[in-house]
Amino acid sequence: MAGTLTNPRKLKGAVGTTTLKTMVNDERTKNKFKELLGNKAAGFLTSLLNTTNGNKQLQEAEPQSILKAGAIAATLDLPIDPNLGFSYIVPYNNKGRNEAQFQLGYKGFIQLAIRTGQYKKINVTELYEGQFESYDPITDELKYNLDGKISDEVTHYIAYFQTTNGFEKYNVMSKAEVKEHAKKFSKTFLSRFSSWQTNFDSMAKKTVLKLLLSKFGILSIEMQTAQKVDQAVIKEIEPDGNVEVEYVDSPEGDNANDIKEVEIIDSEEDTTESFDSEEIF
Repeated sequence: MAGTLTNPRKLKGAVGTTTLKTMVNDERTKNKFKELLGNKAAGFLTSLLNTTNGNKQLQEAEPQSILKAGAIAATLDLPIDPNLGFSYIVPYNNKGRNEAQFQLGYKGFIQLAIRTGQYKKINVTELYEGQFESYDPITDELKYNLDGKISDEVTHYIAYFQTTNGFEKYNVMSKAEVKEHAKKFSKTFLSRFSSWQTNFDSMAKKTVLKLLLSKFGILSIEMQTAQKVDQAVIKEIEPDGNVEVEYVDSPEGDNANDIKEVEIIDSEEDTTESFDSEEIF
């Protein structure tokens, strides 16, 4: 069951050159994640190390930022294995500092919505050339023909939900509209390593679903947290569960050319360094 951080001390910045493995093996870290995840804590921390070991650039990120991102995933009780698509820990060069950013996948948003018990139906999908017919934003009526597909070119992305009390809502965006949205809100959109370039469909689905849920969905505490921490570097996690974040991929700011998302590369990590700091959390 997901929980909140209860340690009376705040999460602080990176501790010298301490490795992530050293921090993960510290009993205080193990105890904190056990508070959040119970018996699943050990498996989660192993996944955190494996995820880092599989990403050369993430290994170079400040270990504390990786641990904070992992703590957010644990708080939301979402796996961080990138192959599962629920949530991700992504390295960013933020004004010369390599920091880990937390990101949700569209599957993560669906999972959080399902947990509320308030959704009868929820889905996000693409429509191919020939399938989309029309959408009326006033009446919220979507017309489509799945048998009308004439090519493998995606033209639209559709997010939809129906609550248990019968309320229904669509969010319909053309592929061109999604691209314009990405260009406006992501400085890394044109980077060849960006998820927008390497996995456009998943990012597009996440975008239409996130916008739909943020405007018309049932905003549980978990969903509010998810909306806040998505695509952010976690700076501090307060004892009451409040989170301070920095949106390093936001187009506002002066470091647009200094931030880049980096590709996942298989590698190994040297984790022989000792750790003697008094605080992890």
